[in-house]
Amino acid sequence: MYTYEELRAFVSGCTRCSLSQTRHHSVMGRGNLSSGMLFIAEAPGQTEDQNGIPFTGRSGQIFDQMLEAAGMTREEIYLTNIVKCRPPGNRDPLPQEQEACMPYLKYETLLIRPRIIVCLGRIAAQRIIRPDFRITREHGTFLERKNVWLTAVYHPSAILRDPSRLEESIADLKAAKEKLKI
Repeated sequence: MYTYEELRAFVSGCTRCSLSQTRHHSVMGRGNLSSGMLFIAEAPGQTEDQNGIPFTGRSGQIFDQMLEAAGMTREEIYLTNIVKCRPPGNRDPLPQEQEACMPYLKYETLLIRPRIIVCLGRIAAQRIIRPDFRITREHGTFLERKNVWLTAVYHPSAILRDPSRLEESIADLKAAKEKLKI
């Protein structure tokens, strides 16, 4: 079994898809490797591409606000993306780009062994939970698969576009935190 640092080295040198040609930095997940809670978003943005750290831009500020309001910190959770390199113009990652990175995400999940996975946004939910997942109707609902609870909340960038979604997203995170206690 590879260590986290070995996985990070694989990701930093990855050339499995064309995104590797335009990235500044690959963005490996960060956080508590012993956390029971894994957050998965779709892909790094421009700020993350520049510094190699997930959720450090404006969406990261909203994410931190959501965590704090739900009584959590980044030190308690692990945060990653499906795709480890920024798609040009922050477009949605293509299916083949997602597929190229799935071995890395699966290995991160294996290393962390979360009890709950929180998908941040529609793209992550459709990849992790099920292809027809509807974030506007199903956010905050739970599904158990292989002894792991799966749920989804609005992506912080969606909250930037529509701040009225913040309170329900915080409520969804609070419910996830409670589910972790079970």
